[in-house]
Amino acid sequence: MAAKLRKGDKVVVLAGKDKGKEGEITSVMPTKGKAIVDGVNISIRHERQSAQNQGGRTPKAMPIDLSNLALLDANGKATRVGFRMDGDKKVRFAKTTGDAI
Repeated sequence: MAAKLRKGDKVVVLAGKDKGKEGEITSVMPTKGKAIVDGVNISIRHERQSAQNQGGRTPKAMPIDLSNLALLDANGKATRVGFRMDGDKKVRFAKTTGDAI
């Protein structure tokens, strides 16, 4: 199935501890059905000190399920994503406005 949410999309969280927060998708894992969103689902990771990093407790964005995310349309409202043929190209569109993404 084609991915409805992609890297770089602005999304809003629909459920969970970060409900209502907005962010940009940094990576998508389609086989697991998860995505990493900036500033959402932050967890503290303990890192050992090394030459590259100072170590200690560092915040890290953890994956969140794609079903808990909704795309933000041009008006800043949550919308579902659909597909349609625009000439000979398959494009994503916002179900609320009908505009191509």
